[in-house]
Amino acid sequence: MYMSDDNKPIGWWLKELDGLLESSFERLLAADGLTRRQWQALNAAAGPEPIAAALAPFLDGNAETLAAVTEPLAVRGWLLGDELTPSGQAALTGLTAKVREQRRLVTAGVSNDEYAATIDVLRRMAQNLSAT
Repeated sequence: MYMSDDNKPIGWWLKELDGLLESSFERLLAADGLTRRQWQALNAAAGPEPIAAALAPFLDGNAETLAAVTEPLAVRGWLLGDELTPSGQAALTGLTAKVREQRRLVTAGVSNDEYAATIDVLRRMAQNLSAT
């Protein structure tokens, strides 16, 4: 593939986007005293998988690392084990609105078809590398 001097390779853009996503979501959630991983834990608690399984790609597999994410949520009364409490569900509802708005800002100017095509391409590239 041809890459000009002003067209950086996909790896550069992936790292750039990842860093920008991390920092923008950390800033967004900091107003609520949360980290992005804590948001993910709350969101995971509303789903079918255990929090540890849902967060596995983002954590090192250490129980202490997971506890550092979930304990502050339990202290707030938002989590009881892997389950959301009623106040945790209320917090998740409010936070979800903020996160959806942030995602809308991130994808501004990107059509649904472009987004789907991008995800498809990235998935196939990951599959290509995982097959080696």
